[in-house]
Amino acid sequence: MSATAAVQTTPQDLLTLSREAAEAAGALVAEATRRVRTRVAGPEGKLSAEKLETEQHAAHGLSWLATYGEAVRELAAYAARLSESGSLGETETLLVKIGIGEYLDQMFGGIPMSQGEIVRPTTSLGLSARELAKFRSEAVEAMIADGNTPENRAALVARIRDGGGSATVGNSGLDEDMEAIRSEMRRFAKAEVVDKAQEWHRENAYIPMEIIGKMAELGVFGLTIPEEYGGMGMPKAAMCVVSEELSRAYIGVGSLGTRTEIAAELILGGGTEEQKQRFLPRLASGEILPTAVFTEPNTGSDLANLRTRAVKEGDVWKITGNKTWITHPVRADIMTVLVRTKPDEKGHRGLSMLIAEKPRGDDAEPFPVPGLSGGEIEVLGYRGMKEYELAFEGFEVPGANLLGDVEGKGFAQLMQTFESARIQTAARAIGVAQCALDLGLRYAEERVQFGKALVNFPRVADKLAMMAVEINIARQLTYFSAREKDEGKRCDLEAGMAKLLAARVAWAAADNALQIHGGNGFALEYPVSRVLCDARILSIFEGAAEIQAQVIARRLLEQA
Repeated sequence: MSATAAVQTTPQDLLTLSREAAEAAGALVAEATRRVRTRVAGPEGKLSAEKLETEQHAAHGLSWLATYGEAVRELAAYAARLSESGSLGETETLLVKIGIGEYLDQMFGGIPMSQGEIVRPTTSLGLSARELAKFRSEAVEAMIADGNTPENRAALVARIRDGGGSATVGNSGLDEDMEAIRSEMRRFAKAEVVDKAQEWHRENAYIPMEIIGKMAELGVFGLTIPEEYGGMGMPKAAMCVVSEELSRAYIGVGSLGTRTEIAAELILGGGTEEQKQRFLPRLASGEILPTAVFTEPNTGSDLANLRTRAVKEGDVWKITGNKTWITHPVRADIMTVLVRTKPDEKGHRGLSMLIAEKPRGDDAEPFPVPGLSGGEIEVLGYRGMKEYELAFEGFEVPGANLLGDVEGKGFAQLMQTFESARIQTAARAIGVAQCALDLGLRYAEERVQFGKALVNFPRVADKLAMMAVEINIARQLTYFSAREKDEGKRCDLEAGMAKLLAARVAWAAADNALQIHGGNGFALEYPVSRVLCDARILSIFEGAAEIQAQVIARRLLEQA
């Protein structure tokens, strides 16, 4: 180890070392990308779908390596921004040190894609130890040596305990306006949701309409809808903050806004002016609730093979087919339904999007409208809205409700929403992870074993420290994606990385929080049992982790 690595980094050193380490990490990612590119290229140098599938471990490993590289870069940028504003305190310094040090160490040693799948730069990506050493600069060595140390973890937990239950561990990096929104959402969540969430989960009950009404009054459903269509016209960062805080209370409440976000993005991006005027103001006010109806029983993420069809008869489209994993359809007023309107067109080109209106139902009569029926899918977690399988049998949709008044564009219209949807899903995951940290910390401080509180045992404290560190990492990646989206830049890569990492962070946080609870965590009466179930869905919906990694890898390799 170099002499530099043995020296503790000072706050002044931190900015230089973190920036230089991020550059070294970026160079490592670039070299790994070149290596994998040679393994998946066809005869003419283009990506080979067959080779990309054969080399899935390497390709997906590259996605994780690049995500870590982006995380290190964003942590360095976060430290620089806070330093410039005079906000880089001890807590933030510890978050950056531990986060960069740990993620660099994993980049050179092994990154867990899941519990049993480790991507290593040597065996997975084809880089020898000698080649790796070229990227392990003095800055990298220094950040690792003074990064995830027992002393730093203990100091961070002490700072967390002194924080008195503050909204975030350390400065989030957002401005005062965004933090004011966070405070408002936190007050609402504490007053209306936190103490009731476990009951709603245990009873598999709908989130009460009274709660939804209060969310509408707070502007939750119109956050990012432009003012000319009745919304608040706020940036995606506001959506992230609101999604975080509501999901911190209960993911079902935090996810209600996702339904509107997807529908509004579809209509804003692909709708006619008449459709925008007709639907957006009512979505923004919460007058109508939407649901997304895309997935089918045998297709999942393979939307090119979607079979549900719609046939035009006069001025009406008639939908026939089956959909599954549809969230909150019973109480929804409109459904954005992806259908095949051109049966002779194979793949994506034959797909169109319909805005299907329907009356609200309830448990007694879920679908009080001809041509639509369904059955509930009982689930482990992510409750409060209920999941359904739907059957369409000649369900009628007015001809004027073809999105954009154009056929064959449904898939392209849907793709336009994925960036925002994945940014919001990453924010929901951060909220779930933050809830796990809240519960784990509280239990560790209250539970006494062998004469002292659990938090005083190093391995318990270490779990809490790493929860806080990874939550901050996921948060910075997510906010970066939101800023890119607000600036009109393509950010599917960054949004995908944020979602990929945040979902794993949420699961790890929930798992560790339950472990801190010991046997009590396995009891249904303790909220951490709910949080574990809620966290598990995050690496599956809005693009399963494997699909997400595949998409990221393809983008990286196409750019190489």
